[in-house]
Amino acid sequence: MKPGEHPLTHSIDMNTPSVARMYDWLLGGVDNYATDRDACALLLEIAPSTQLLARNNRAFLQRVVRHLVKDFGITQFLDHGSGLPTQDNVHQIAQRLKPESKVVYVDTDPIVLAQGRTLLQENEKTLVLHEDMRETEKIHEATKGFLDWKKPIAALFVSVLHCLPDADDDKDPAAVIEAVASRLVPGSCMVICQLVSDDPAVRHDVTRLMDESTRGNWGRVRSGDEVRAYFDGLTITEDGLGDVIDWRPDTPPPPPGRRATDWVEWGGVATL
Repeated sequence: MKPGEHPLTHSIDMNTPSVARMYDWLLGGVDNYATDRDACALLLEIAPSTQLLARNNRAFLQRVVRHLVKDFGITQFLDHGSGLPTQDNVHQIAQRLKPESKVVYVDTDPIVLAQGRTLLQENEKTLVLHEDMRETEKIHEATKGFLDWKKPIAALFVSVLHCLPDADDDKDPAAVIEAVASRLVPGSCMVICQLVSDDPAVRHDVTRLMDESTRGNWGRVRSGDEVRAYFDGLTITEDGLGDVIDWRPDTPPPPPGRRATDWVEWGGVATL
């Protein structure tokens, strides 16, 4: 067992939809159950472009990791709310470019941990932690023997902050971002994006559906201005903030017909 790793003790709930398993289904994966697929069907009724959005978001994650390694020189990654393994995971992309790259995957979903420790820990440079992404101090302590916190790290919050509810303490999404950033050295990067919509009805209906379906394991769909506030105190790269499909595209940006319209994955990259 690697430093910071703990035995998996939580059972998998097959009767309550899981955000990670729903995302897996939207990406065309098979690690999901009927309850997840039923919840996705309801979600698609409210926001029909959700499947397209999920795939565009996954492409952004893969693209941003490549650029962080090649253009920013990052070789350490802390992936908050990593979700189920799929094709071209963070460590596979990073280690193809820099074999010495280290990646920590953080998630609380039992199926993510079970699958992750089988598929993601392919070598001694990957670590899967069963931890709440809001427990910044615990994550920091658990990874001290694995990551070098005196060197730059890329902290990834890709399509996960909408799973966190607002709070009046250090569990608030903005407070979590601030706490993680405070532990990073200059040269580090923060990748932040979450689901946003300009349509109040979409924000309300999706939030209600997901909160009820997951039995409270959800935050809320937010507006672009709210996500922009997460970048306060950070230096946003010249690429700016917006729909992540426009962040350093490696192919021509999709035409309007291939873009999500009811909601988008909104955010970008910042440096310290």
